[in-house]
Parts: sequence; structure tokens; C-alpha cells
Amino acid sequence: MPKSKVRKKDVYTPPVDKRTPVKVKSTGPSHPAYVAVFLGLMLLGLLWLVVNYLAGDRIPFMADLGAWNFAIGFALMITGLMMTMRWR
Repeated sequence: MPKSKVRKKDVYTPPVDKRTPVKVKSTGPSHPAYVAVFLGLMLLGLLWLVVNYLAGDRIPFMADLGAWNFAIGFALMITGLMMTMRWR
């Protein structure tokens, strides 16, 4: 059986980068108060939901809010969670 031809491969040369380099602004760590705020928001949301479950019908303004208590509690927790993405 005849042997097939061996093809010669060209040497790989990476393409030239045509973009101009941009200096990235280095930022330091977050302020400790930022950590306290996002942890406080998450805990406040959790506390809001727990109080709603345990005593929501006995607290007048929470009873007036009805199902909006869930929206308030989860909004507080999600706001705190979203703040963690900017934490350094």
C-alpha cells in the first residue's frame, strides 16, 4: 500500500494585537461601613420575614401590609446581596 504524502505545516504566528492598552484603575478594599450596611440589610430582611411569620397579625402596620411584607423582606435581603458584588 502506498504511503500518503506528509503535509508540511506552517509555523503558527499569533495575530498582532491592534488594540491600544488601557490602564485599569486599581481600587482599594471597600470601607468597613459598606460591609456593615450590606450585612445589616440582609439581616434586617431576614428579621422582617421572621417577625411577619411570628407576630405579623398582632402588629397593626404589618397586618395592613399583608402580602407586601414578603416583598419588603426579600427586597431588603436582595439589596444586601446585590451590594456584595461590589465588595472588595
